[in-house]
Amino acid sequence: MASDWIDVSLPVVDGMVHWHGDPGVKIHLIAQIGINGAPCNVSHLSMTAHTGTHMDGPIHFMKNGRGLEELPLDAVIGPCRVVELQSVGAVKVEDLMPHTLQRGERILLKTSNSTKSWAMQPTFDKDFIYISKEAAQYIVDCGVRTVGVDYLSVGGFYKDGVETHHALLGAEVWIIEGLVLAHVAPGNYDLICLPVKISNRADGAPARGP
Repeated sequence: MASDWIDVSLPVVDGMVHWHGDPGVKIHLIAQIGINGAPCNVSHLSMTAHTGTHMDGPIHFMKNGRGLEELPLDAVIGPCRVVELQSVGAVKVEDLMPHTLQRGERILLKTSNSTKSWAMQPTFDKDFIYISKEAAQYIVDCGVRTVGVDYLSVGGFYKDGVETHHALLGAEVWIIEGLVLAHVAPGNYDLICLPVKISNRADGAPARGP
């Protein structure tokens, strides 16, 4: 039933939080019913492909990586597991080991990012919890297929930004960033998180994740 689904995606709104240094998100009406004879409303959106809840394609950090439009849909449709972590600073290997990650799993990591109500804050938090490069390699070694995080990047702002992306995307672990997991208990779920299909080797795309 539709009421059983939990929306874990971030609403896209004008002026919302976005990656530091990227252009801001702008949404405005270019046509409005009843004004200048317009018969309909038409919105114009200006934002990067890595806005809000989104996915990264391998080419985002890998020069010869595949574009996100080549994503195998079963990587983001099917059973998943929400894993709650008490990580400080970064997700480390020792944080993940007790959860026995399995080959082929879709894993969504719920950290203290989810307690900060960051989705409603317009200011970018440079000190968010991220996946360390060592933990990223551990995820790869465990054979995880898809990993999701509760802030705008799997890698840190000050550290392991490039290295964590290289480890995951280099192994074609599919990445979902910007998940809203504050209202989701740890456990097993079904996942549907489909990115917008942008052609020509897309480095990323906004996604909806119920």
